[in-house]
Amino acid sequence: MSELTTPKAVNQQRRISSLFRYIENLGGDRPWGNLLDTGTGVKSLEWITTLPTQSWTAITASHSMADRIRAAPRIHVRTQDRLLVGNWVNDSLLTGETFDTVLVDYLIGAIEGFAPYWQGRVFERLRPLVSDAGRLYIVGLEPYVAFKPDTESGKMIWEIGRVRDACLLLAGERPYREFPADWVLRRLGEAGFRMVEIRHFPIRFREHFINSQLDMCINRLTRFASEEVGAAMRQYVDDLRARALALNEREGGLRHGNDYVIAAEPMS
Repeated sequence: MSELTTPKAVNQQRRISSLFRYIENLGGDRPWGNLLDTGTGVKSLEWITTLPTQSWTAITASHSMADRIRAAPRIHVRTQDRLLVGNWVNDSLLTGETFDTVLVDYLIGAIEGFAPYWQGRVFERLRPLVSDAGRLYIVGLEPYVAFKPDTESGKMIWEIGRVRDACLLLAGERPYREFPADWVLRRLGEAGFRMVEIRHFPIRFREHFINSQLDMCINRLTRFASEEVGAAMRQYVDDLRARALALNEREGGLRHGNDYVIAAEPMS
């Protein structure tokens, strides 16, 4: 799966200033210690490198993402830090290691591109890696394409999400699949974690989101099996872009959906 299909790729400063800063506030005076970023990207690692960690280990399943991180000027890698390319379905990945802080930043949905249907095991897989006194932070996005919303802005975001997923499927790719916070909480309990804190953050999507998602569609049209379907889809996407940008201008952003942050700790 291309990184472009994940929210991590359409990440804006809002996430840095609110979600990551919220995690910092939750951490308080707790030492960050040895930190594991389970599904790393440029933005999460830029933030992590500002923290007073003893060391960090960052995992990605994508070689191209690893290359982007290595080229990122704001990411400082110390001798004790590691960037690894690996897949969590590999049981030998980080075997025998433990970490004081574990970040799960949009990992659960992104797994769909590398190990579909495996999401139910993610916290079971991560549990041995969290030290008994450690903490797990999960960042996720409440699903927003499954049901048609009532608001005008919500319907627009829903329509964009559905045409994006349709284009990815017609191009032979797997769309990102979000998982709700209540699903995460159930799986955490089953894996031996207890929830410490949860908070939802309302989202206001803007021009960057609209264009990035619809550009993703345009970039896939040449992979469609039918040129006629591709041409019709281009016309539809162009019309959708015009409608979405006009509504964004009128509303000052498209308010719909929520990110969430969950803090959890191992049960005794």
